[in-house]
Amino acid sequence: MSKDEILNKLSDAVVTGKIEQAKAGAKEALAANMEALTAINEGLVKGMSIVGDRYAAHQVYLPQVLMSAHTMYAGLDILLPAIPKAQAENMSRCTVAVVEGDVHDIGKNIVKTMLTAGGYDCIDLGKDVPIEKIVSTAEKEKVKVVALSTLMTPTMDGMKDVVDGLVESGYRSKVKVCIGGPPTSPAFAKEIGADHRDSNAQDCVAWLKKAV
Repeated sequence: MSKDEILNKLSDAVVTGKIEQAKAGAKEALAANMEALTAINEGLVKGMSIVGDRYAAHQVYLPQVLMSAHTMYAGLDILLPAIPKAQAENMSRCTVAVVEGDVHDIGKNIVKTMLTAGGYDCIDLGKDVPIEKIVSTAEKEKVKVVALSTLMTPTMDGMKDVVDGLVESGYRSKVKVCIGGPPTSPAFAKEIGADHRDSNAQDCVAWLKKAV
């Protein structure tokens, strides 16, 4: 199988949500001595970008996006360990988290998927995450982006607390802070000192490509 055929196999697997095909394609890429980052960026990521564009155009819906995400991560599980350490260290790191008090994480999961597809090494802190953990992880892992999500109005103040915590720690100038979720707005982002309010996952990635 040629390089292009393997890459197309990976991309098609993600678009169609075929997990076993993604695993097989990832193994074939490594067996063919293809660079892991090439297989990721020109195969898995290409497929996820297609799905993201279709989702933005309302041509596919959330279940398909999540299935494609699971498929991409199945391939990533095989390919990421094969990335040379020096290359891995050069990948921009980010954290994604749903702020303390909120257990709704579908939006966060979509943002994580699109950031991974955009070339970020994502640290997923999960949902209902304490403010201190978000701040300390950003510092410890030297991330370039902190992406925060909430679905509920009462937990919006947690986003401000994260920004304030980053300021107090002295790390705020080294990181971009993005926020998202139905109750948030560009005005709220400005009010709390965040850098951007993401209207959706694609918007988040597109803005970061210009800002970071």
